[in-house]
Amino acid sequence: MSDIDSHRSLALQAGTLAPDFTLHTTPDQSVSLSQFRGNPTILAFYPADFSPVCGDQMTLYNQILPEFQRFNAELLGISVDGVWSHLAFSKERNLHFPLLSDFEPKGSVARKYGVYSQLEGTTERALFVIDSDGVIRWSYVSPIGINPGAEGILKALESLSKPSKKED
Repeated sequence: MSDIDSHRSLALQAGTLAPDFTLHTTPDQSVSLSQFRGNPTILAFYPADFSPVCGDQMTLYNQILPEFQRFNAELLGISVDGVWSHLAFSKERNLHFPLLSDFEPKGSVARKYGVYSQLEGTTERALFVIDSDGVIRWSYVSPIGINPGAEGILKALESLSKPSKKED
């Protein structure tokens, strides 16, 4: 098993109830995952503000935010950086979705999702699509230096919007 595969196997898988959490978006505001019940939610864990790949990834998601919103999906970016770093990064990149600070205790939410890198002290580059009932329907851990893009997220959102086939 490669190092990437061993990390991937630790991430929570489809069918798992997404652990709830509350994280700060600003020094005096926080959000909880449970606030988004009723709509699909995308969690985009990323290693660090202001790194080249993370900047490209978050900018891409910002550009295609209308596509996510077409599915009534909420997008939340999460890293172990502090709220002040997030605010500066968000302003520089003109981001229109919240960045959540998994800063103290460092990586506690990333650990719940199985995507904290103890060696690096950051989150893995991981994506989760959570359905309106709070169940993970798709997860993916990308190699740290690779922007995973949005195709997997969009496919997962499409599959959530299709009516399930019931036998009469």
